[in-house]
Amino acid sequence: MDMLSKNLPYLLAGISVGGQYALIAIGYTMVYGILRLINFAHGDIFMVAGLMMVYLSASLPMYLSIPLVILLTVLIGFLVERVAYKPLRQAPRMSVMISAIGVSYLLQNLALYITGGLAQQYPTIPWISDQITVFGASTKRVTVITPFLTIILVVLLVTLIKKTKIGMAMRAASKDFETSQLMGIKINNVISTTFIIGSFLAAVGSLLFFSNYTGVTPTIGTMPGLKAFVAAVFGGIGSIPGAVIGAFIIGICENLIMMLNQFVKVDISNFKDAFAFLLLIIILLFKPTGLFGEKQTDKV
Repeated sequence: MDMLSKNLPYLLAGISVGGQYALIAIGYTMVYGILRLINFAHGDIFMVAGLMMVYLSASLPMYLSIPLVILLTVLIGFLVERVAYKPLRQAPRMSVMISAIGVSYLLQNLALYITGGLAQQYPTIPWISDQITVFGASTKRVTVITPFLTIILVVLLVTLIKKTKIGMAMRAASKDFETSQLMGIKINNVISTTFIIGSFLAAVGSLLFFSNYTGVTPTIGTMPGLKAFVAAVFGGIGSIPGAVIGAFIIGICENLIMMLNQFVKVDISNFKDAFAFLLLIIILLFKPTGLFGEKQTDKV
C-alpha cells in the first residue's frame, strides 16, 4: 500500500498532463485536417491564456476571470487566423508556415515585453486547486478532473463534427478543400470555426495545466505545444481520437520516467522531455501516417 501511495501520484500526473496535451493537440490536428497547416502559434495562444488569467484575476473575481479568459483566447485565435493566415489562402504552403512562426514569435515577444521576462504566479483557482487524497496519495483535484473533462469535451467535439451542419462542412473541407468551395461551402467560416474551437480547448487546457504548474513565462507554451504536436503526429495528424490517445501516451510515459528515476542510480529525469521527440522519430520511421492517420494521395 505504501508503494502504491508513493507511485500513484506519477500515474495520476501522467494521465492529467496527457489530457492537457490532448486539448492542445486537438487544435493542431483540426487545423491541419482542413488547411494542411501546422499552426506553430497554437502553443503560444495557450501561453497567452495563462498570462491573461494572471492579470485579470488580480483585478476581477474568479467567476468573471475564467469565462473572460476563455472568450479573449477564442478572440485571439480568431484574429490570428483572419490577420495572419486568411490573406495567404492562395499562397504557397511555405509562406503560411513562415507566417505561423512569425505569429508565434510575435506573441512570445509581446509577452516578454509585458512581463519583463519574469515568471508570473498563476492564481489559485478555488476547488480545482485543492489538495485531495486518492488511495492514500496526495494530489490536486485538477489531476483527477482533467481526464474526465478532456473525454467529455472530446465526445462533445466529435458529436459536433458528426451531427451538425458546420461539422459536415469541416469534414467535407478536410476531404477536399477545393471541391468544398465549389459546392458552396463557406470555407472562411469553416476555418474560423476550427480556430475558435482549437483556441477554446487551448484556453481550457491552460486553466488545467497552470493549476498544476503555476509559473507562467513567455516561452512556457513552447514545450507543451511541441509535445501536443508530437501527440497529433503520433496519433495520425488529422485524427481527433488519434491526437487524444497520443497525448495520453506521452503524458503517462514521461511521468513514468520520473517514477523510474527513483529506482536507478543515474538521474534520468532530464530525459522526460526528450521522450516525446524520440517517439516522434520512431513513429515517422515505421508508420509515417501515425496510428490512426489515413494515407494521403496527391492529386495530379
